[in-house]
Amino acid sequence: MDITKIFSLMGGLGLFFFGMQMMSEGIEKSAGAKLRDILEAITKNRFMGFLVGMVVTALIQSSSATTLMVVSFVNSGLMSLLQATGLIMGANVGTTITSQLVAFDLDAIAPLILFAGVIMVVFVKDQKVKKIGEIVLGFGVLFVGLSIMKQSMGTLKDSRLMLDFFASLKNPLLAVLFGLAITAIVQSSSVTVSIILLLAAQGLVELPVCFFTILGCNIGACTTALLAGMSGKKDAKRAAMIHFLFNVIGTIVIALILLLFGDWVKEAILKISGGDLGRSVANAHTLFKVFQVIILFPFANWLVKLTYFFVRGEDQQEEGFSLKYIGRDAVLSPSTAVVEAIKELERMGDIASNNLNRAMNCLMTMDEEEIEQVYQIENNINTLNHAITNYLVRINQTSLPIDDRKSIGGLFHVVNDIERIGDHAENVADAAKQRIEKNISFSKDCIREMGIMLDMVNEIVRYSLEMFSRNSQEHLQEVIALEDRIDQTERDFQENHVVRLTNNECTPDAGMIYSDILSGLERVADHATNIAYSILED
Repeated sequence: MDITKIFSLMGGLGLFFFGMQMMSEGIEKSAGAKLRDILEAITKNRFMGFLVGMVVTALIQSSSATTLMVVSFVNSGLMSLLQATGLIMGANVGTTITSQLVAFDLDAIAPLILFAGVIMVVFVKDQKVKKIGEIVLGFGVLFVGLSIMKQSMGTLKDSRLMLDFFASLKNPLLAVLFGLAITAIVQSSSVTVSIILLLAAQGLVELPVCFFTILGCNIGACTTALLAGMSGKKDAKRAAMIHFLFNVIGTIVIALILLLFGDWVKEAILKISGGDLGRSVANAHTLFKVFQVIILFPFANWLVKLTYFFVRGEDQQEEGFSLKYIGRDAVLSPSTAVVEAIKELERMGDIASNNLNRAMNCLMTMDEEEIEQVYQIENNINTLNHAITNYLVRINQTSLPIDDRKSIGGLFHVVNDIERIGDHAENVADAAKQRIEKNISFSKDCIREMGIMLDMVNEIVRYSLEMFSRNSQEHLQEVIALEDRIDQTERDFQENHVVRLTNNECTPDAGMIYSDILSGLERVADHATNIAYSILED
Protein backbone atom coordinates (compact mmCIF):
# COMPACT_ATOMS: atom_id res chain seq x y z
CA MET A 1 0.00 0.00 0.00
CA ASP A 2 1.44 3.37 -1.11
CA ILE A 3 2.56 5.48 1.89
CA THR A 4 1.29 8.62 0.16
CA LYS A 5 -2.20 7.10 0.11
CA ILE A 6 -1.99 6.51 3.85
CA PHE A 7 -1.03 10.16 4.35
CA SER A 8 -3.89 11.19 2.07
CA LEU A 9 -6.32 9.06 4.09
CA MET A 10 -5.06 10.58 7.35
CA GLY A 11 -5.35 14.09 5.91
CA GLY A 12 -8.90 13.44 4.74
CA LEU A 13 -9.82 12.08 8.17
CA GLY A 14 -8.26 15.14 9.81
CA LEU A 15 -10.27 17.49 7.59
CA PHE A 16 -13.42 15.50 8.33
CA PHE A 17 -12.86 15.80 12.11
CA PHE A 18 -12.01 19.48 11.85
CA GLY A 19 -14.97 20.28 9.60
CA MET A 20 -17.43 18.54 11.88
CA GLN A 21 -16.03 20.30 14.96
CA MET A 22 -16.09 23.69 13.24
CA MET A 23 -19.66 23.20 12.02
CA SER A 24 -20.92 21.92 15.38
CA GLU A 25 -19.18 24.65 17.41
CA GLY A 26 -20.31 27.32 14.95
CA ILE A 27 -23.95 26.29 15.29
CA GLU A 28 -23.65 25.98 19.06
CA LYS A 29 -22.04 29.42 19.43
CA SER A 30 -24.40 31.26 17.08
CA ALA A 31 -27.66 29.55 18.02
CA GLY A 32 -26.75 27.65 21.19
CA ALA A 33 -28.48 30.08 23.56
CA LYS A 34 -31.76 29.94 21.63
CA LEU A 35 -31.62 26.15 21.27
CA ARG A 36 -30.86 25.85 24.99
CA ASP A 37 -33.84 28.03 25.86
CA ILE A 38 -36.08 25.77 23.78
CA LEU A 39 -34.55 22.72 25.43
CA GLU A 40 -35.20 24.18 28.88
CA ALA A 41 -38.76 25.35 28.17
CA ILE A 42 -40.37 22.35 26.47
CA THR A 43 -39.77 19.54 28.93
CA LYS A 44 -43.03 18.89 30.79
CA ASN A 45 -44.42 16.68 28.02
CA ARG A 46 -42.07 13.73 27.51
CA PHE A 47 -43.01 13.29 23.84
CA MET A 48 -42.40 16.99 23.15
CA GLY A 49 -39.10 16.62 24.97
CA PHE A 50 -38.21 13.78 22.60
CA LEU A 51 -39.02 15.92 19.53
CA VAL A 52 -37.09 18.92 20.86
CA GLY A 53 -34.08 16.77 21.75
CA MET A 54 -34.12 15.27 18.26
CA VAL A 55 -34.38 18.64 16.46
CA VAL A 56 -31.75 20.38 18.62
CA THR A 57 -29.28 17.53 18.11
CA ALA A 58 -29.94 17.42 14.37
CA LEU A 59 -29.11 21.13 14.23
CA ILE A 60 -25.95 21.14 16.33
CA GLN A 61 -24.82 17.77 14.93
CA SER A 62 -23.80 16.42 18.32
CA SER A 63 -25.75 14.19 20.69
CA SER A 64 -22.92 14.62 23.20
CA ALA A 65 -23.49 18.40 23.33
CA THR A 66 -27.25 17.97 23.79
CA THR A 67 -26.84 15.26 26.42
CA LEU A 68 -24.32 17.42 28.30
CA MET A 69 -26.87 20.26 28.35
CA VAL A 70 -29.47 17.87 29.76
CA VAL A 71 -27.08 16.44 32.38
CA SER A 72 -26.17 20.00 33.36
CA PHE A 73 -29.84 21.02 33.72
CA VAL A 74 -30.49 17.96 35.90
CA ASN A 75 -27.37 18.68 37.96
CA SER A 76 -28.62 22.20 38.71
CA GLY A 77 -32.14 21.03 39.55
CA LEU A 78 -33.73 22.81 36.56
CA MET A 79 -34.95 19.54 35.05
CA SER A 80 -36.17 16.23 36.49
CA LEU A 81 -34.78 12.85 35.47
CA LEU A 82 -38.06 11.89 33.82
CA GLN A 83 -38.05 15.08 31.75
CA ALA A 84 -34.44 14.38 30.79
CA THR A 85 -35.33 10.91 29.52
CA GLY A 86 -37.39 12.18 26.57
CA LEU A 87 -34.71 14.69 25.59
CA ILE A 88 -31.94 12.08 25.75
CA MET A 89 -33.93 9.68 23.57
CA GLY A 90 -34.54 12.47 21.07
CA ALA A 91 -30.85 13.34 21.03
CA ASN A 92 -30.01 9.74 20.16
CA VAL A 93 -32.26 9.88 17.09
CA GLY A 94 -31.16 13.38 16.07
CA THR A 95 -27.50 12.40 15.95
CA THR A 96 -28.17 10.06 13.01
CA ILE A 97 -28.70 13.06 10.70
CA THR A 98 -24.91 13.30 10.25
CA SER A 99 -24.61 9.86 8.68
CA GLN A 100 -27.64 10.63 6.49
CA LEU A 101 -25.85 13.75 5.18
CA VAL A 102 -22.63 11.82 4.62
CA ALA A 103 -24.55 9.22 2.59
CA PHE A 104 -25.35 11.92 0.01
CA ASP A 105 -22.76 12.26 -2.74
CA LEU A 106 -21.81 15.92 -2.35
CA ASP A 107 -18.24 15.59 -3.63
CA ALA A 108 -18.96 17.74 -6.69
CA ILE A 109 -20.29 20.75 -4.77
CA ALA A 110 -18.09 20.43 -1.65
CA PRO A 111 -15.42 22.84 -3.02
CA LEU A 112 -18.15 25.37 -3.84
CA ILE A 113 -19.50 25.17 -0.26
CA LEU A 114 -15.94 25.55 1.04
CA PHE A 115 -15.37 28.61 -1.18
CA ALA A 116 -18.63 30.24 -0.01
CA GLY A 117 -17.64 29.71 3.63
CA VAL A 118 -14.21 31.26 3.10
CA ILE A 119 -15.76 34.33 1.41
CA MET A 120 -18.15 34.83 4.36
CA VAL A 121 -15.43 34.42 7.00
CA VAL A 122 -12.60 36.38 5.35
CA PHE A 123 -14.29 39.18 3.41
CA VAL A 124 -17.52 39.94 5.30
CA LYS A 125 -17.24 42.21 8.36
CA ASP A 126 -20.65 41.51 9.90
CA GLN A 127 -20.04 39.20 12.89
CA LYS A 128 -23.31 37.29 12.45
CA VAL A 129 -22.48 36.56 8.80
CA LYS A 130 -18.99 35.49 9.87
CA LYS A 131 -20.45 32.99 12.35
CA ILE A 132 -22.77 31.57 9.68
CA GLY A 133 -19.73 31.47 7.40
CA GLU A 134 -17.89 29.33 9.95
CA ILE A 135 -20.77 26.84 9.83
CA VAL A 136 -20.75 26.79 6.01
CA LEU A 137 -16.94 26.53 5.99
CA GLY A 138 -17.06 23.62 8.44
CA PHE A 139 -19.65 21.90 6.26
CA GLY A 140 -17.44 22.36 3.19
CA VAL A 141 -14.27 21.16 4.96
CA LEU A 142 -16.16 18.10 6.22
CA PHE A 143 -17.18 17.02 2.72
CA VAL A 144 -13.81 17.83 1.16
CA GLY A 145 -12.30 15.56 3.83
CA LEU A 146 -14.84 12.87 2.96
CA SER A 147 -13.98 13.17 -0.71
CA ILE A 148 -10.26 12.69 0.02
CA MET A 149 -11.04 9.72 2.29
CA LYS A 150 -13.16 8.06 -0.40
CA GLN A 151 -10.37 8.38 -2.95
CA SER A 152 -7.81 6.96 -0.52
CA MET A 153 -9.89 4.09 0.91
CA GLY A 154 -9.84 2.20 -2.36
CA THR A 155 -6.17 1.40 -1.75
CA LEU A 156 -7.02 -0.36 1.53
CA LYS A 157 -8.10 -3.34 -0.60
CA ASP A 158 -4.44 -3.84 -1.46
CA SER A 159 -3.45 -4.20 2.19
CA ARG A 160 -3.61 -7.78 3.47
CA LEU A 161 -3.29 -6.50 7.06
CA MET A 162 -6.37 -4.29 6.74
CA LEU A 163 -8.37 -6.98 4.97
CA ASP A 164 -7.56 -9.50 7.72
CA PHE A 165 -8.56 -6.96 10.37
CA PHE A 166 -11.91 -6.23 8.74
CA ALA A 167 -12.49 -9.96 8.30
CA SER A 168 -11.98 -10.48 12.06
CA LEU A 169 -14.89 -8.13 12.71
CA LYS A 170 -17.30 -10.76 11.41
CA ASN A 171 -17.42 -11.84 15.03
CA PRO A 172 -20.39 -9.73 16.31
CA LEU A 173 -18.83 -9.19 19.74
CA LEU A 174 -15.57 -7.92 18.24
CA ALA A 175 -17.50 -5.61 15.91
CA VAL A 176 -19.44 -4.13 18.86
CA LEU A 177 -16.24 -3.68 20.90
CA PHE A 178 -14.48 -2.08 17.92
CA GLY A 179 -17.27 0.47 17.46
CA LEU A 180 -17.39 1.14 21.22
CA ALA A 181 -13.62 1.65 21.53
CA ILE A 182 -13.22 3.95 18.52
CA THR A 183 -16.23 6.07 19.49
CA ALA A 184 -15.06 6.33 23.11
CA ILE A 185 -11.71 7.63 21.83
CA VAL A 186 -13.05 10.17 19.31
CA GLN A 187 -16.15 10.88 21.49
CA SER A 188 -18.46 11.10 18.50
CA SER A 189 -20.66 8.32 17.17
CA SER A 190 -21.39 10.47 14.11
CA VAL A 191 -17.72 10.41 13.11
CA THR A 192 -17.33 6.67 13.64
CA VAL A 193 -20.54 5.75 11.82
CA SER A 194 -19.55 8.03 8.93
CA ILE A 195 -16.22 6.22 8.60
CA ILE A 196 -17.98 2.83 8.72
CA LEU A 197 -20.34 4.14 6.03
CA LEU A 198 -17.40 4.99 3.75
CA LEU A 199 -15.78 1.60 4.37
CA ALA A 200 -19.03 -0.16 3.49
CA ALA A 201 -19.46 1.93 0.34
CA GLN A 202 -15.95 0.83 -0.74
CA GLY A 203 -16.86 -2.81 -0.14
CA LEU A 204 -14.27 -3.16 2.64
CA VAL A 205 -16.73 -4.03 5.41
CA GLU A 206 -19.77 -6.23 5.01
CA LEU A 207 -23.17 -4.84 5.97
CA PRO A 208 -23.83 -7.22 8.95
CA VAL A 209 -20.47 -6.17 10.43
CA CYS A 210 -21.50 -2.51 10.02
CA PHE A 211 -24.72 -3.20 11.95
CA PHE A 212 -22.90 -4.56 14.99
CA THR A 213 -20.24 -1.83 14.80
CA ILE A 214 -23.01 0.81 14.85
CA LEU A 215 -24.37 -0.75 18.04
CA GLY A 216 -20.94 -0.43 19.61
CA CYS A 217 -20.74 3.20 18.46
CA ASN A 218 -24.01 3.92 20.25
CA ILE A 219 -22.60 2.72 23.57
CA GLY A 220 -19.25 4.48 23.03
CA ALA A 221 -21.10 7.77 22.48
CA CYS A 222 -22.13 7.69 26.16
CA THR A 223 -18.55 8.28 27.29
CA THR A 224 -18.72 12.09 27.19
CA ALA A 225 -21.87 12.31 29.32
CA LEU A 226 -20.65 9.65 31.77
CA LEU A 227 -17.35 11.45 32.31
CA ALA A 228 -19.09 14.81 32.75
CA GLY A 229 -21.65 13.32 35.13
CA MET A 230 -18.88 12.03 37.38
CA SER A 231 -18.14 15.59 38.53
CA GLY A 232 -21.81 16.38 39.12
CA LYS A 233 -24.40 15.54 41.72
CA LYS A 234 -26.12 12.16 42.08
CA ASP A 235 -28.92 13.13 39.70
CA ALA A 236 -26.39 14.27 37.07
CA LYS A 237 -24.79 10.82 37.27
CA ARG A 238 -28.27 9.27 36.92
CA ALA A 239 -29.04 11.39 33.86
CA ALA A 240 -25.81 10.19 32.23
CA MET A 241 -26.75 6.65 33.25
CA ILE A 242 -30.12 7.00 31.48
CA HIS A 243 -28.19 7.74 28.27
CA PHE A 244 -25.95 4.72 28.88
CA LEU A 245 -28.76 2.29 29.80
CA PHE A 246 -30.86 3.41 26.83
CA ASN A 247 -28.06 2.44 24.48
CA VAL A 248 -26.95 -0.73 26.29
CA ILE A 249 -30.48 -2.16 26.53
CA GLY A 250 -31.22 -1.13 22.94
CA THR A 251 -27.97 -2.71 21.76
CA ILE A 252 -28.75 -6.02 23.49
CA VAL A 253 -32.27 -6.19 22.00
CA ILE A 254 -31.17 -5.23 18.46
CA ALA A 255 -28.14 -7.56 18.62
CA LEU A 256 -30.44 -10.47 19.48
CA ILE A 257 -32.70 -9.58 16.56
CA LEU A 258 -29.70 -9.39 14.22
CA LEU A 259 -28.40 -12.77 15.44
CA LEU A 260 -31.80 -14.38 14.87
CA PHE A 261 -33.03 -12.53 11.79
CA GLY A 262 -29.86 -10.92 10.42
CA ASP A 263 -30.38 -11.86 6.78
CA TRP A 264 -33.96 -10.58 6.79
CA VAL A 265 -32.90 -7.27 8.40
CA LYS A 266 -30.05 -6.91 5.89
CA GLU A 267 -32.33 -7.48 2.90
CA ALA A 268 -35.01 -5.14 4.25
CA ILE A 269 -32.55 -2.28 4.81
CA LEU A 270 -30.93 -2.84 1.42
CA LYS A 271 -34.35 -2.71 -0.20
CA ILE A 272 -35.38 0.60 1.36
CA SER A 273 -31.92 1.98 0.55
CA GLY A 274 -32.11 1.08 -3.13
CA GLY A 275 -29.18 -1.33 -2.81
CA ASP A 276 -26.76 1.50 -1.90
CA LEU A 277 -24.39 0.17 0.79
CA GLY A 278 -23.49 3.59 2.19
CA ARG A 279 -27.11 4.64 2.38
CA SER A 280 -27.92 1.28 4.02
CA VAL A 281 -25.48 2.03 6.86
CA ALA A 282 -27.01 5.49 7.37
CA ASN A 283 -30.55 4.09 7.34
CA ALA A 284 -29.59 1.28 9.71
CA HIS A 285 -28.16 3.86 12.13
CA THR A 286 -31.42 5.83 12.07
CA LEU A 287 -33.72 2.80 12.20
CA PHE A 288 -31.86 1.25 15.12
CA LYS A 289 -32.20 4.46 17.14
CA VAL A 290 -35.89 4.84 16.28
CA PHE A 291 -36.51 1.21 17.25
CA GLN A 292 -34.77 1.79 20.58
CA VAL A 293 -37.08 4.71 21.29
CA ILE A 294 -40.17 2.70 20.34
CA ILE A 295 -39.36 -0.16 22.71
CA LEU A 296 -38.03 1.96 25.62
CA PHE A 297 -40.12 5.15 25.53
CA PRO A 298 -43.12 3.54 27.30
CA PHE A 299 -40.77 2.36 30.08
CA ALA A 300 -39.14 5.74 30.78
CA ASN A 301 -40.24 5.60 34.44
CA TRP A 302 -38.62 2.18 34.88
CA LEU A 303 -35.46 3.45 33.19
CA VAL A 304 -35.25 6.27 35.73
CA LYS A 305 -35.84 3.85 38.63
CA LEU A 306 -33.11 1.56 37.28
CA THR A 307 -30.57 4.40 37.53
CA TYR A 308 -31.12 4.46 41.31
CA PHE A 309 -29.86 0.86 41.43
CA PHE A 310 -26.55 1.89 39.83
CA VAL A 311 -26.25 5.31 41.47
CA ARG A 312 -27.38 4.85 45.06
CA GLY A 313 -27.93 7.26 47.91
CA GLU A 314 -28.34 11.01 47.93
CA ASP A 315 -25.89 13.89 47.91
CA GLN A 316 -24.36 14.64 51.28
CA GLN A 317 -25.17 18.08 52.58
CA GLU A 318 -22.07 20.24 52.77
CA GLU A 319 -21.23 21.90 56.02
CA GLY A 320 -22.36 25.51 56.05
CA PHE A 321 -24.03 27.25 53.16
CA SER A 322 -23.88 25.61 49.73
CA LEU A 323 -24.60 26.44 46.11
CA LYS A 324 -27.79 25.12 44.55
CA TYR A 325 -27.60 25.58 40.79
CA ILE A 326 -23.88 25.72 39.98
CA GLY A 327 -21.01 23.41 40.87
CA ARG A 328 -17.84 24.39 42.67
CA ASP A 329 -15.51 22.23 40.61
CA ALA A 330 -16.61 21.83 37.00
CA VAL A 331 -18.58 23.47 34.20
CA LEU A 332 -20.62 20.56 32.85
CA SER A 333 -21.78 22.37 29.71
CA PRO A 334 -20.81 25.87 28.49
CA SER A 335 -24.21 26.09 26.79
CA THR A 336 -26.08 25.95 30.10
CA ALA A 337 -23.53 27.69 32.34
CA VAL A 338 -25.04 31.19 32.07
CA VAL A 339 -28.56 29.90 32.79
CA GLU A 340 -27.31 28.23 35.96
CA ALA A 341 -25.42 31.37 37.01
CA ILE A 342 -28.57 33.47 36.50
CA LYS A 343 -30.62 31.05 38.60
CA GLU A 344 -28.01 31.21 41.37
CA LEU A 345 -27.97 35.01 41.17
CA GLU A 346 -31.76 35.11 41.36
CA ARG A 347 -31.57 32.96 44.48
CA MET A 348 -28.86 35.21 45.92
CA GLY A 349 -31.03 38.25 45.21
CA ASP A 350 -34.01 36.74 47.02
CA ILE A 351 -31.82 35.89 50.03
CA ALA A 352 -30.40 39.44 50.15
CA SER A 353 -33.85 41.02 49.82
CA ASN A 354 -35.33 38.83 52.55
CA ASN A 355 -32.37 39.57 54.79
CA LEU A 356 -32.89 43.31 54.35
CA ASN A 357 -36.48 42.91 55.51
CA ARG A 358 -35.34 40.75 58.42
CA ALA A 359 -32.86 43.45 59.44
CA MET A 360 -35.52 46.18 59.25
CA ASN A 361 -37.76 44.03 61.43
CA CYS A 362 -34.90 43.65 63.95
CA LEU A 363 -34.57 47.42 64.02
CA MET A 364 -38.16 47.66 65.19
CA THR A 365 -38.33 44.62 67.52
CA MET A 366 -34.71 44.80 68.81
CA ASP A 367 -34.60 40.99 68.79
CA GLU A 368 -30.93 40.05 69.41
CA GLU A 369 -31.29 36.48 68.12
CA GLU A 370 -32.77 37.80 64.88
CA ILE A 371 -29.89 40.27 64.56
CA GLU A 372 -27.37 37.40 64.77
CA GLN A 373 -29.30 35.59 62.07
CA VAL A 374 -28.96 38.64 59.81
CA TYR A 375 -25.18 38.46 60.25
CA GLN A 376 -25.14 34.73 59.51
CA ILE A 377 -27.15 35.16 56.33
CA GLU A 378 -24.86 38.01 55.27
CA ASN A 379 -21.93 35.55 55.58
CA ASN A 380 -23.89 33.17 53.34
CA ILE A 381 -24.40 35.95 50.80
CA ASN A 382 -20.65 36.61 50.82
CA THR A 383 -20.06 32.90 50.20
CA LEU A 384 -22.40 33.03 47.20
CA ASN A 385 -20.71 36.20 45.97
CA HIS A 386 -17.25 34.58 45.89
CA ALA A 387 -18.50 31.28 44.44
CA ILE A 388 -20.58 32.87 41.67
CA THR A 389 -17.80 35.32 40.76
CA ASN A 390 -15.29 32.46 40.49
CA TYR A 391 -17.79 30.49 38.40
CA LEU A 392 -18.29 33.43 36.03
CA VAL A 393 -14.52 33.70 35.61
CA ARG A 394 -14.35 29.98 34.77
CA ILE A 395 -17.18 29.97 32.25
CA ASN A 396 -15.82 33.12 30.59
CA GLN A 397 -12.83 30.99 29.60
CA THR A 398 -15.00 28.39 27.83
CA SER A 399 -16.71 28.33 24.41
CA LEU A 400 -19.89 30.14 25.36
CA PRO A 401 -22.68 30.86 22.87
CA ILE A 402 -22.36 34.37 21.42
CA ASP A 403 -25.46 35.74 23.19
CA ASP A 404 -24.24 34.37 26.52
CA ARG A 405 -20.77 35.86 26.13
CA LYS A 406 -22.35 39.30 25.67
CA SER A 407 -24.14 38.98 29.01
CA ILE A 408 -21.15 37.90 31.12
CA GLY A 409 -20.02 41.46 31.88
CA GLY A 410 -23.50 42.34 33.14
CA LEU A 411 -23.55 39.28 35.41
CA PHE A 412 -20.35 40.41 37.14
CA HIS A 413 -22.06 43.73 37.91
CA VAL A 414 -25.26 42.02 39.10
CA VAL A 415 -23.46 39.80 41.61
CA ASN A 416 -21.73 42.90 42.99
CA ASP A 417 -25.01 44.85 43.26
CA ILE A 418 -26.73 41.99 45.08
CA GLU A 419 -23.79 41.69 47.47
CA ARG A 420 -24.07 45.41 48.22
CA ILE A 421 -27.78 44.96 49.05
CA GLY A 422 -26.66 42.32 51.53
CA ASP A 423 -24.17 44.78 53.03
CA HIS A 424 -26.97 47.28 53.64
CA ALA A 425 -28.89 44.62 55.58
CA GLU A 426 -25.82 44.22 57.78
CA ASN A 427 -25.69 48.00 58.28
CA VAL A 428 -29.32 47.95 59.46
CA ALA A 429 -28.48 45.12 61.89
CA ASP A 430 -25.60 47.27 63.22
CA ALA A 431 -28.10 50.09 63.74
CA ALA A 432 -30.42 47.69 65.59
CA LYS A 433 -27.57 46.71 67.95
CA GLN A 434 -26.78 50.37 68.53
CA ARG A 435 -30.44 51.04 69.34
CA ILE A 436 -30.43 48.24 71.92
CA GLU A 437 -27.16 49.37 73.53
CA LYS A 438 -28.24 53.01 73.85
CA ASN A 439 -31.95 52.31 74.41
CA ILE A 440 -32.89 54.62 71.52
CA SER A 441 -36.57 55.16 70.73
CA PHE A 442 -38.15 56.26 67.42
CA SER A 443 -41.10 58.56 66.94
CA LYS A 444 -44.20 57.22 65.25
CA ASP A 445 -43.50 59.40 62.19
CA CYS A 446 -39.98 57.93 61.91
CA ILE A 447 -41.29 54.38 62.00
CA ARG A 448 -44.06 55.18 59.49
CA GLU A 449 -41.70 56.85 57.01
CA MET A 450 -39.12 54.04 57.20
CA GLY A 451 -41.95 51.59 56.50
CA ILE A 452 -43.02 53.59 53.43
CA MET A 453 -39.45 53.64 52.10
CA LEU A 454 -39.02 49.92 52.72
CA ASP A 455 -42.24 49.09 50.86
CA MET A 456 -41.10 51.03 47.79
CA VAL A 457 -37.63 49.49 47.93
CA ASN A 458 -39.11 45.98 48.20
CA GLU A 459 -41.22 46.70 45.13
CA ILE A 460 -38.31 47.94 42.99
CA VAL A 461 -36.11 45.01 44.08
CA ARG A 462 -38.88 42.56 43.19
CA TYR A 463 -39.40 44.13 39.76
CA SER A 464 -35.67 44.25 39.06
CA LEU A 465 -34.99 40.62 40.00
CA GLU A 466 -37.97 39.54 37.92
CA MET A 467 -36.67 41.48 34.90
CA PHE A 468 -33.20 40.01 35.36
CA SER A 469 -34.25 36.39 35.85
CA ARG A 470 -36.71 36.46 32.93
CA ASN A 471 -34.55 38.70 30.70
CA SER A 472 -37.68 40.79 30.17
CA GLN A 473 -38.20 44.54 29.98
CA GLU A 474 -41.82 44.18 31.11
CA HIS A 475 -41.36 46.21 34.33
CA LEU A 476 -38.79 48.70 33.05
CA GLN A 477 -41.11 51.73 33.24
CA GLU A 478 -42.22 50.77 36.76
CA VAL A 479 -38.56 50.55 37.84
CA ILE A 480 -37.76 53.98 36.34
CA ALA A 481 -40.80 55.55 37.99
CA LEU A 482 -40.09 53.90 41.35
CA GLU A 483 -36.46 55.03 41.29
CA ASP A 484 -37.59 58.65 40.85
CA ARG A 485 -40.22 58.32 43.57
CA ILE A 486 -37.74 56.78 46.02
CA ASP A 487 -35.20 59.55 45.39
CA GLN A 488 -37.83 62.24 45.94
CA THR A 489 -39.32 60.51 48.98
CA GLU A 490 -35.88 60.19 50.58
CA ARG A 491 -35.33 63.95 50.14
CA ASP A 492 -38.78 64.77 51.54
CA PHE A 493 -38.35 62.49 54.55
CA GLN A 494 -34.88 63.88 55.31
CA GLU A 495 -36.44 67.35 55.39
CA ASN A 496 -39.18 66.06 57.73
CA HIS A 497 -36.43 64.69 59.94
CA VAL A 498 -34.74 68.11 60.20
CA VAL A 499 -38.08 69.66 61.23
CA ARG A 500 -38.55 67.01 63.95
CA LEU A 501 -35.05 67.63 65.28
CA THR A 502 -35.70 71.38 65.36
CA ASN A 503 -38.94 70.81 67.28
CA ASN A 504 -37.24 68.38 69.72
CA GLU A 505 -39.59 65.61 68.52
CA CYS A 506 -36.61 63.32 67.84
CA THR A 507 -33.32 62.70 69.66
CA PRO A 508 -30.00 63.22 67.81
CA ASP A 509 -29.07 59.51 68.24
CA ALA A 510 -32.41 58.38 66.77
CA GLY A 511 -32.07 60.98 64.02
CA MET A 512 -28.65 59.69 62.96
CA ILE A 513 -29.90 56.11 62.70
CA TYR A 514 -33.03 57.26 60.85
CA SER A 515 -31.03 59.33 58.35
CA ASP A 516 -28.58 56.48 57.71
CA ILE A 517 -31.41 54.00 57.18
CA LEU A 518 -33.12 56.25 54.61
CA SER A 519 -29.85 56.79 52.75
CA GLY A 520 -29.12 53.06 52.83
CA LEU A 521 -32.57 52.16 51.46
CA GLU A 522 -32.16 54.71 48.67
CA ARG A 523 -28.84 53.11 47.72
CA VAL A 524 -30.50 49.67 47.72
CA ALA A 525 -32.96 51.08 45.17
CA ASP A 526 -29.97 52.27 43.08
CA HIS A 527 -28.49 48.75 43.13
CA ALA A 528 -31.88 47.30 42.18
CA THR A 529 -32.05 49.70 39.23
CA ASN A 530 -28.58 48.56 38.13
CA ILE A 531 -29.79 44.96 38.20
CA ALA A 532 -32.79 45.86 36.03
CA TYR A 533 -30.60 47.75 33.55
CA SER A 534 -28.17 44.81 33.27
CA ILE A 535 -30.44 43.10 30.73
CA LEU A 536 -30.45 46.11 28.39
CA GLU A 537 -28.07 46.06 25.43
CA ASP A 538 -27.41 49.81 25.73
